[in-house]
Amino acid sequence: MSTSAMVICRREGAIARVVLNRPEARNALNLQMCLELRRLFEELDGDRDIRVVLMASTGPVFCAGADLKERVDKDERWVLERRRASFAAYDAIARCAKPVVALVQGPVVGSGGEILMSCDFAIASEKTTFRFPEPQWGTVGATQRLQRVIGKMRAKELLFTGRVMPVAEAYERGLVARVVPHEDLARVGDEVAAAIAAAPPLAIVLTKQAVDLGHETDLANGIRIELAAIERCLADGGWRDGIAKFIQQTEAGATDGEG
Repeated sequence: MSTSAMVICRREGAIARVVLNRPEARNALNLQMCLELRRLFEELDGDRDIRVVLMASTGPVFCAGADLKERVDKDERWVLERRRASFAAYDAIARCAKPVVALVQGPVVGSGGEILMSCDFAIASEKTTFRFPEPQWGTVGATQRLQRVIGKMRAKELLFTGRVMPVAEAYERGLVARVVPHEDLARVGDEVAAAIAAAPPLAIVLTKQAVDLGHETDLANGIRIELAAIERCLADGGWRDGIAKFIQQTEAGATDGEG
């Protein structure tokens, strides 16, 4: 799988690792990185052998936001096209059928937060902080995903003030799913990826799809979406392997079943 110097993609069996690799610029997102992220996630989406993607970065900063230095001497048209490229990158991450898990550490600023919110969930180091300073930079950003994750009024407060939000608050507000000791981040990420990769792939893909589609509608239609996903699993036949696995686990002492 091809890579660039600024965005690395390593494939390890059923797990793909996409790494922001521009530590000298605090992994600030530039146009090349936007284009590469979009291409990589479209490629991963169609790769039948990949079951889960880990999104991480090199160095102590996950992402310091957009690289504003590349906009010097550029006109308004270029800046607008650059913003569209970033939206396309976020969309490619969000649309990937495979689970995408962000592993974040240190400052997560602006575009870094957009990348995180495009993933299915995030695991954060205890040293992580968040900031959405777009209005302070004289622009607009993070107005849509952020409010859908933490709520409209909380999003406005963060955007209007540009204050730094500690990771404990981000966890309370649902921006990250787990907070772990800094030195355990990579290990926990590996464990989570392995657990996802070991699950029946169709069930995982359909679960992601059902949650995402159900989030956009009411409960009654959401139940219909889930039933349609169940019917696809039944038609595939792989559910019988799940029953066999459950029986093996039960005999070994585990007793948790499905709903």
